[in-house]
Amino acid sequence: MNVTKAIIPVAGWGTRRLPITKTIEKCMLPIGNRPLVDYVVQDCLKAGITELIFVVGEDSTQLEEFYRSNIKLNDYLRRNGKEDKLPLVAPLEGVKLHFITQPSYGKYGTAVPIALAADYINEGESAVVLMGDDFIWNPDGSSEVARLLSATPEGSCGLLAAQVPLESVGKYGVIDLDDEGNYVSIIDQPQPEKAPSNLINISKYLLTKDVIGRAANLLPAHNGEYQLPDAINAYVSEGGMVRVVAAQGEYLDGGSVEGWLHANNVVLNNEP
Repeated sequence: MNVTKAIIPVAGWGTRRLPITKTIEKCMLPIGNRPLVDYVVQDCLKAGITELIFVVGEDSTQLEEFYRSNIKLNDYLRRNGKEDKLPLVAPLEGVKLHFITQPSYGKYGTAVPIALAADYINEGESAVVLMGDDFIWNPDGSSEVARLLSATPEGSCGLLAAQVPLESVGKYGVIDLDDEGNYVSIIDQPQPEKAPSNLINISKYLLTKDVIGRAANLLPAHNGEYQLPDAINAYVSEGGMVRVVAAQGEYLDGGSVEGWLHANNVVLNNEP
């Protein structure tokens, strides 16, 4: 499937990581020498994505600064014989970047940033949707986004799922799927003996314009939030298909201190 756009929401306050996220945007927390979100971005680029749509918070500046040229830094590196460092700080080539601001007041939930980005997706197009504070790590450098695109039939939707030990499923939203590997529903925090699978939802999708548009017209869930899976459920209830693709790499989450530390250990122990 020829998909060239990615929506990457990064507007959260990162309250689980306070106080450090008071001054460092959660998506910019370092995994090795790169910000967390860059692992998401690089996976997209390997899959042929050429347009990145970031949904950022009102005071966000760090993400945009990271991906644009820093003339003073470049001059410093050249003056001091460190030209070999220039590729490390170069802007992305051949990629169009958009930065949409999500208001800090108003609707809240995973569907809200997707609705804000809906106008950037044209009729007949699909886009990948990837949260900016977690990623799938493949030591061989392969792309999970590329696997998602290749496994999803043309014109349908897809969902990347992470595999966890069956005894751990009670902490997650677990994917119920049919015999053909298509999404049926998400079962929230089931008992292991009642879990339909050991595949968990990690909010990484391939969505059509239709489903992305539905995100703007949702009713709030029982907790008052606007949840993207509700748009997906409505699509499926009307006969739409969502292919479930099991990720081959390891799911790493930087949202907690423990998850961030584990992600650093995994990445640094596998890099040259």
